[in-house]
This record gives sequence, C-alpha cells and structure tokens, in this order.
Amino acid sequence: MLFKREPALWLGLVAIAVKLLAAFGMDVSAEQQAVINAVAAALVGLVLAVMAHDAVGAAVLGFAQAALALAVGFGLDWSAEQQAVALAAAAAVVAMWDRTQITAPAPAAAVARPLSGV
Repeated sequence: MLFKREPALWLGLVAIAVKLLAAFGMDVSAEQQAVINAVAAALVGLVLAVMAHDAVGAAVLGFAQAALALAVGFGLDWSAEQQAVALAAAAAVVAMWDRTQITAPAPAAAVARPLSGV
C-alpha cells in the first residue's frame, strides 16, 4: 500500500542508497549513478502504469530504454546499431501485446469493404 501512495519517496530512497553505496566503497561514477536513478524512475513509472492500467506499453518501452542505458553505462559493448535493433525488437513485442488490448471503436461489420470482382 505504501508504494501506491508514495512513489516519489521510493525514488528518493533509491537515489540516497546509490549515493551511500558510492560514498562507502562501491566504485560507481556520477554518470553511472545518474543512469541507475533513471532506471529506478523508469521502473517506478512502469509499476504505476501497470497499477493504473494505463499506457503500459509506453512504460515498458521507457523501462527497456533505461535498462539498456544502464547496461551500456556498466560496460555493455554494443554499437548504436545493435542498441537500436534491441529497442526495435522491444517495441515490436509491445506492439504485439498492445494489439490484443485495444478494442476498435466500430465493429468489423460496420466498416465498409470493397466488393470483390468489381
């Protein structure tokens, strides 16, 4: 219940935890800390979208992009082309899932179809 009411509090806790770990021995650059916090924000956005049942696809793509940025920030050696292909694959999967979640505003019978053989 606390997560539903205080997402910003959780994000603040993650940010402070990362700073504490960096201050007391974890070898993390300022750039890596920023990416970790971005991934945490994307994850909170994803969780909130799932809980609200609203715009889940966009949240999934945002989280995938943030996770890829985190991986690259920690040494994943992918070219820009490889990253683009991975994100395109994620977008295709989300699109396939979104397709099953959307209802057309008009029934199929109401759509005018051309006559065959005319």
